[in-house]
Amino acid sequence: MPDTIAAIATGGNVSAIGIIRISGFDAIAAADKAFRAAAGIKLMDAENRRMYCGRLISAEGAVLDFCMCMISRGPYSYTGEDTVEFHCHGSPVVLSEALRTLFLHGVRQAKAGEFTKRAFLNGRIDLTQAEAVIDLIEAETPAAAQNAAGQLYGAVSAGLESVYSELLNIMAHFHAVIDYPDEDIDDFEMQNYHSLLWSAKNELSGMLSTHERGRVLRNGIPTAIIGRPNTGKSSLLNALVGYERAIVTETPGTTRDTIEEKILIGGVLLRVIDTAGIRKTEDVTESLGVARTYDAVSRAELVVFVFDGSEPLRDEDFSALKAIPQGVPIIAAVNKSDLPQVLEHNELAELGVNYCRICALTGEGLDTLESEIKKILPDSVASPSGELITNARQAEAISKALDSLGQAIDAIAASVTPDALLTDIESAITAIGEVTGKVMRDDIVSRIFERFCVGK
Repeated sequence: MPDTIAAIATGGNVSAIGIIRISGFDAIAAADKAFRAAAGIKLMDAENRRMYCGRLISAEGAVLDFCMCMISRGPYSYTGEDTVEFHCHGSPVVLSEALRTLFLHGVRQAKAGEFTKRAFLNGRIDLTQAEAVIDLIEAETPAAAQNAAGQLYGAVSAGLESVYSELLNIMAHFHAVIDYPDEDIDDFEMQNYHSLLWSAKNELSGMLSTHERGRVLRNGIPTAIIGRPNTGKSSLLNALVGYERAIVTETPGTTRDTIEEKILIGGVLLRVIDTAGIRKTEDVTESLGVARTYDAVSRAELVVFVFDGSEPLRDEDFSALKAIPQGVPIIAAVNKSDLPQVLEHNELAELGVNYCRICALTGEGLDTLESEIKKILPDSVASPSGELITNARQAEAISKALDSLGQAIDAIAASVTPDALLTDIESAITAIGEVTGKVMRDDIVSRIFERFCVGK
């Protein structure tokens, strides 16, 4: 029988409300020792999912808080076990003392993600839903939260379960024919399953095709701000984030290292990297900064190239342009529009990139820059509802299932024996089971729940 566990489910700072969560066979009995309901009722007799007001009592008998308490009996609780929640005033001291009291009553400290892990192990959610919980907690954009919420509701599980069930039916039919030859069961004809396998393959292909968008949604788009020294790269970063994130001076080469910040522009999460100015230099430290700039550019999926509109183009500008990998979208931000402009339209047009004029110091033109970014990344702003695969582990397993289904389809065309066909189908079933947790590897499960915070 699993231990009864408890943890603070809210943050460690002072807040209006602080929640302590308890789960396990002895959850209600342990909570009953620490809580005195104002109505005089014992928690063992309390109604499910009803809030009771009362006093929280320490092991020494002192009143710790006046709080609310709610119980939820298994198997219909979040974890599938008996659970209790104390909704206290959000004092870290009160919460810590309440937790200490529960430990003295035989409860132990929950590990990271242990409540959700128990929900998975008790069949309340599958592994894709468990991963959606942490994705929802860590979501940095409304779209990422919407996608995670959809997966928590079962958007991924439903599609995978349909394919899983169809493949199991094929396996079951084959074994029924073999094990019960005297029964009136239709013969196992491999050609009869050709269209079904193609349908399953198309379903999984559609899911896997969303992974690139899902990766962008979850992690953001690596965006490098580059250009020669003193064009205003750091000023642009500061303008985008809304505060003085990078040091700005008139001395060329002030930025010696890359600085990264996350910025939400038009619903798109950008991981913006401010880089050292690209130029030839004898300064060892500055040279290291330039080398890191080239490294950031090599990993970028979007480049914002900052030009100084008040000066003519220089060799460093062209050298920096050549450093950008082919195929990476480029937006030219022609900075210092508050000064007389030297760079003309025809010169910028010859560079072959979209451009807009801005002033990083005043904010002029930043709305145009945002519009240009949204034009380049139109797919990233669509609002998903759980259909995007954001998880590399899930994508890898679905890819394995697709390979196995492809081999099964080829096997039918080659008229192989049914047992060879079923080996491929069984491999696909196993791969899909790895996604949902029907096929469970302890090392993968442990790694997934290590991402969680304590109390969830």
